[in-house]
Amino acid sequence: MTALIETDVEAIASNVERMRSLAGSETIVVVKANGYGHGAVLAAEGALRGGAVQLAVADIGEALALRRAGVRKPLLAWLHSAHADFAAARDADIEVGVSSLRQLEQAGECGSLRIHLKFDTGLGRNGIPFAEWDAVIGRAHALQSAGRLRVAGLMSHLAGAGSEADRRQHERFAQALAASERLAAEVTHLCASSGTLAAVSGSLVRFGVSAYGLDPDGHDANGSVARDLGLRPALRLTAPVRGGRLAYGYRHGLMTTDVPVLVGDRRIAIARAGADESQLESPVDGTAVLIGSAEHGEPTAGEWAVAAGTINYEIVTRLAPSIERRAA
Repeated sequence: MTALIETDVEAIASNVERMRSLAGSETIVVVKANGYGHGAVLAAEGALRGGAVQLAVADIGEALALRRAGVRKPLLAWLHSAHADFAAARDADIEVGVSSLRQLEQAGECGSLRIHLKFDTGLGRNGIPFAEWDAVIGRAHALQSAGRLRVAGLMSHLAGAGSEADRRQHERFAQALAASERLAAEVTHLCASSGTLAAVSGSLVRFGVSAYGLDPDGHDANGSVARDLGLRPALRLTAPVRGGRLAYGYRHGLMTTDVPVLVGDRRIAIARAGADESQLESPVDGTAVLIGSAEHGEPTAGEWAVAAGTINYEIVTRLAPSIERRAA
């Protein structure tokens, strides 16, 4: 027996519906990083059941994998290597984010590719710098007028550096939209999960971590923040225990030994950990719950994040691809 991730597809659908209601807007749901560790196809299924009008991933490879899995709904990929295959994206009807003049020229070479211009409004990475906005907008207009691409969207990403910083980013994004008016983009979106709860800039909202029932700010050890928002955790990670030997270690995604796991009705500490297995402080047999719901007394992704000095996003996205994922 090995570790298992059970993904509650209906919880993802419910979370997406809830975030849509809070935002009062249609949504793009991010299913990058193997659906935030939940399984990309399962995450996509839940997001679409919850009413997402588009799915977003990090790179073209992730989007192509979803297409091969049968996902036919609109897809957006916005992080690209220097040799990204924009032609493959075009052929698979995948929209791409464009964050530089160089990427724009690559997109223009493909013919009928649909793009989203991604402006840096304060995140400080992966976006068109303010000094280059005019040049990129002008070139995009020329390429679109020549029929070489279509500017389907305008986008940016909140840095999550506080309400005042978010306000400045909303203002800067409004500048980008005004400067890009002649492109007649179909959709606009500036967001992140926490930003969705504060204000909406654009025709759509885009969020990721909250779709999985996790605190948008990344911590929330007991799950209360997400729960108060009406969100439900969607991931349950278990592993077998024999004589106190837990079939789970660093190669599976373990980051710290400071969180007791749940075996039966007991929380049992991890005495030491290795690459492939860990030793519990008690020689028990059974199934250990490593991530689940605080309401059931189970450890949460937030609890692991606090113990490891990180955020819940890292806890779930570093879960090894080799772990089986199945619908709960």
